[in-house]
Amino acid sequence: MENTISHIVHRDDEASKMGMWIFIFTELLLFGGLFLVYAVFRAKYSEDFHIAAMELNAFVGTANTVILLISSMTVAMAITAIQKGDKGLSIKLLAVTLLLATFFMINKYFEWSGKIHHGLYPGSEVMLGLNRGQLLFFGLYYATTGLHALHVFIGMAILAVMLFRIKSGKITQDNFVHLENGGLYWHLVDLIWIFLFPLLYLIT
Repeated sequence: MENTISHIVHRDDEASKMGMWIFIFTELLLFGGLFLVYAVFRAKYSEDFHIAAMELNAFVGTANTVILLISSMTVAMAITAIQKGDKGLSIKLLAVTLLLATFFMINKYFEWSGKIHHGLYPGSEVMLGLNRGQLLFFGLYYATTGLHALHVFIGMAILAVMLFRIKSGKITQDNFVHLENGGLYWHLVDLIWIFLFPLLYLIT
């Protein structure tokens, strides 16, 4: 009887992981489509994209890349900690991850605020006066980074829930699949930014 229950739990965990991987695949398709659109327009309006990209702050983009890379590491360490039965360390590492995610969003807020202050936002007179290629660049910049920021918010909410579930004892050394799935989602957020960063900030 005990072996049967163990088998059922194992099977449910595998189904949960499979569901998360399928979801991640669909998200990669979504962003992959946006990256493809970006590549096509960049090839067509290379000079305009070069001029527009000079308006972005590569230092801020680099800082946010480092922040997300470290946050992926702390998520992985939190999963390892709970697997080893160290509940307190797992909670601390998730808290650090959420703090790093907050720093990412603060940097993004100031970056967007700077663009908006200079009139570079969708529908503004400045934007409407740009060449078609520059207009497309900033349109894709706001679309991709805005969609990514939404994923960061969702990821933060998921990890916050995981943190409280660890505190309440619902995620334990023997039952941590939901934390693993939350970690996979956060790695997706990191992976998307790894592609966005060079496309927007480095390839000028």
